[in-house]
Amino acid sequence: MTALDPTFVSINDNEDNREVNEWIRFGMRLAVSSALHPFEYSKVLIQLGYEPIPARPGTSLLGKPIMVLPNIFQYAGYIRKMDGFYGCYRGLAPKLVGSIMSMIFSEKIADRVGLPAIDDKDKDDNDLTDEELYVQFKVNLKRDVVLSVSGIIVSHPFHVISLRMMAQFIGRETLYQSIFGSIREIYKTDGVVGFFAGLVPKLLCDVACLVLTSTTVFVLNKYLIKDKIGRQYNAGFIQFAFSSILYPLQVVSTCMSVTSSRLMAGRPPVMPEYKNWVDCWNDLQARGELKRGSSLFWRSVGGSTRIINAGKRVDFVPLPTISKYQ
Repeated sequence: MTALDPTFVSINDNEDNREVNEWIRFGMRLAVSSALHPFEYSKVLIQLGYEPIPARPGTSLLGKPIMVLPNIFQYAGYIRKMDGFYGCYRGLAPKLVGSIMSMIFSEKIADRVGLPAIDDKDKDDNDLTDEELYVQFKVNLKRDVVLSVSGIIVSHPFHVISLRMMAQFIGRETLYQSIFGSIREIYKTDGVVGFFAGLVPKLLCDVACLVLTSTTVFVLNKYLIKDKIGRQYNAGFIQFAFSSILYPLQVVSTCMSVTSSRLMAGRPPVMPEYKNWVDCWNDLQARGELKRGSSLFWRSVGGSTRIINAGKRVDFVPLPTISKYQ
């Protein structure tokens, strides 16, 4: 086969087009992630238990009296009021760098270990035998797990930096201003281990969600759902369901990423000193706060609410136990 062979040129063109399309989709995801960062910022602070706006009396959908917390839009508005428009994008730079590093290195690692994706676009799933479907599912799942694990490990140091930059809002510190300055601060305070704080629960959450979603979708598509449109909606719904079930691991990971720092957000009385992520899980579970931040539009509170006056003090104000933190 020569370099001028039409088949050779066609294969190269297809590979180049596929790579370009992947980068275009990746760029679009980064753009959307950047635009929605203020809401992600707000969610992180909620996961850390920071509630600067006091709860107000309200009613539930059933008409019962409850204490209502600000929704995600009101929370983002409070951040903008305190730090201005650009302050809403604190922590965005390391998050983008981590995403790019994850994209580049995870693909290289998957290719290096010999796990190419199987995607036979010339055949409909109904045209494939059960054995071919199973092989396709097994190989793609292995590749997806490798991509997920390697991507999380590579990007996690930048994820920790991003979280700590955002957590500074609670105590109004300036320890994490730039990526390189943050690297020095983490290394000085926690050593190399600090860059991987909260890694285990994050890996458990993302990998478990991937495996459970892929397996469930494969089984349902094989035995129950034959319609293409139904399969598309089915995959999205199942992923959302498992993400909701595993959400407490996200909260634990966020807390563990901050707890070992010098920030007010990671030290008593704002946050207890956790020995490990299991200790964090048990503490949050005992206080009914494993799901905090899971509801972004309708938020109610029960037990004790943290009213934190930034840079001043922390009060634990008792409230009637009506519903759990959301």
